[in-house]
Amino acid sequence: MLGGALAAHLSALDHQVQVLTRAPRAAQPNDIAWTPDGSGSPFLAAALEGADAVVNLAGEGIADARWTTKRKASLQRSRVLATRTLVAGMTSCRRPPRVFVSGSAVGFYGARGDEPIAENAPAGSDFLAGLCADWEREAAAADQVTRVAIVRTGLVLSRHGGALKKMLLPFKLGLGATLGSGEQFMPWIHVNDWSALVTWLITDERARGPFNGTAPTPATNADFTHALGHALHRPAILHAPGFVMKIAMGEMAEMLLTGQRVVPAKAEHMGFRFQFRELEPALRDVLQQKA
Repeated sequence: MLGGALAAHLSALDHQVQVLTRAPRAAQPNDIAWTPDGSGSPFLAAALEGADAVVNLAGEGIADARWTTKRKASLQRSRVLATRTLVAGMTSCRRPPRVFVSGSAVGFYGARGDEPIAENAPAGSDFLAGLCADWEREAAAADQVTRVAIVRTGLVLSRHGGALKKMLLPFKLGLGATLGSGEQFMPWIHVNDWSALVTWLITDERARGPFNGTAPTPATNADFTHALGHALHRPAILHAPGFVMKIAMGEMAEMLLTGQRVVPAKAEHMGFRFQFRELEPALRDVLQQKA
């Protein structure tokens, strides 16, 4: 979902976008086949040679399956090996790309309660925090050949995928529910702002290191539940107890029951301007998009 949104945004700005994919489509001449196995093939280096930017969003979906030991290993491999492959390819270039923007997530910070979290906060100690830290460490290795920026993404609001799309049907049926205490923060960002932020990271030569990909006003789960129900004109008065979620989802429930009050301190300080700063206008705009 993020890759498609970013590609459309960049194409609308008259940039040429090429897509690295394990399954190239015959009808898409800008698709480039690759194998994200941790090695940098000469073919990949040739594809990256002289590019203005490489954006790395590879990684299996965090919430697509229960976190078994096998699933955790797969989540780790999909991020670490893909990033390692790209870094090896760029390192082999005679003219490396001018910037490498690599994905990460607000899970980097772990559970932090209502403490405002800027980019200088340390990593947490849970599974997601360790996963993000390993992911970012692989990306940082490209610093020897190019400028590196990391985008720690929160909940991206889009009708075309991600968490919000999964929420829409139950909320439309009047089954929207506050999760656990509802006091945990959900750092969110409108998909258009996310695409604009990544584009800004590509073009602003000052942008280095981690940046929080979140709106300036994170919402609690209770506030988010109320706002989405209100935007859909549906009641959202149900409550999902934390212990039930833990039984049903196992360790993955912690991701939903704890949160981070993440703010985009670094991007705002450097002059990036968000189009959607408040949750309810962002939700209304997203819900007006074509499904």
